[in-house]
Amino acid sequence: MLIGFNHLTLAVSDVERSFSFYVNILGFIPKARWQQGAYLMLGDLWLCLSLDPARQKQPQTDYTHYAFSVAQEDFANTTMRLREYGVTEWKSNSSEGESVYFLDPDRHALEIHCGDLASRLAACRENPYQGMIFY
Repeated sequence: MLIGFNHLTLAVSDVERSFSFYVNILGFIPKARWQQGAYLMLGDLWLCLSLDPARQKQPQTDYTHYAFSVAQEDFANTTMRLREYGVTEWKSNSSEGESVYFLDPDRHALEIHCGDLASRLAACRENPYQGMIFY
């Protein structure tokens, strides 16, 4: 039986560039680094950056993305820092809670989001998605 999420590994084309982005722009805490990768932490999330020459710089083609929490009081400053860095925003927010959807240097789709599952479900109870069932 599964007991939780263990880690996330992202294939990157340039370890230094990705390390700098995740540490200096997003605030991940570095734990280890080597020529072909790095281990970073954000809260309980263990992120591995792994050099992969096959990583293609192609546009995001689906809705798969990785969302990170940001406190409401930090949302504006975090959004400003991302935009000053020059991230590409790939989607506009249309759901509960403030969000910015952006691409990392290797075009992994990311999001910063204010809110949690409880706030999302509360909003959905007010205005449910088509065919939505609550458990």
